[in-house]
Amino acid sequence: MFLQRLNPSYKAVTIIVFIIFLATIFEPVTPLLFLIWTFVVTFLFGGVSLKKYLLYFTPFIIFALGMLWTSIAFADTPNNPSDTISLFGTSLPKESVLTALALSLRVLNVAALSLMFVFTTNIVHFILSMMQQLKLPPRIAYGVLAGYRFLPMLKDELMIIHDAHRIRGVNQAKTMREKWQNYKRYLIPLLASAIRKAERTAMAMESKGFTGDKSRSFYRQFSIQKQDFIFSIIMLIGFTISYLLSYQLG
Repeated sequence: MFLQRLNPSYKAVTIIVFIIFLATIFEPVTPLLFLIWTFVVTFLFGGVSLKKYLLYFTPFIIFALGMLWTSIAFADTPNNPSDTISLFGTSLPKESVLTALALSLRVLNVAALSLMFVFTTNIVHFILSMMQQLKLPPRIAYGVLAGYRFLPMLKDELMIIHDAHRIRGVNQAKTMREKWQNYKRYLIPLLASAIRKAERTAMAMESKGFTGDKSRSFYRQFSIQKQDFIFSIIMLIGFTISYLLSYQLG
């Protein structure tokens, strides 16, 4: 898909730029229209599963609704208290409602743009791209990659420790306090295993000639191409249309 073929670093910078643009908007129409545009681009050019997307997006919806309610309930006194909006039989200051909507929609936009990046980007490609385009030091980059590779291994290691304790007849936890005691018991062997894996990884990297030099060569090359600029233009068109329509609506 189109979004998967983009340069990860360029895509990340583009998304951050539009998040900054949205931070300067204090009315609800532009964020709402741009949110719809982001959804269209994500599903049309990203091939993202709707069910999976909704699963991750739902917590942000709940958070945005909470922000909407608190922003209205604890808003400052509006400049024009007589200008009200009737919602569910209750008259609310229009200024407070619009401000709360703008803040909530801004949160949803940040979530939608972030999920667009997460669902269409390979983390390994992103780190390699950051080294090549954003000049991230290899020492930091490969440390992050090693940690990312260790996460599934730590989960498997935890299951092995858990099974070993069961074989030795350790009582299974039933209450929260017993579960907490079990996790404390797992902590030391899990930490020891992680240290051993880290030492082996460091020795392997050193034996292969890794020095952390920034001028190193890369087997997998990343570059900024025409399609990356097309992505920026697509997002800029959506933001411009949203802003102009908001301006026309006053």
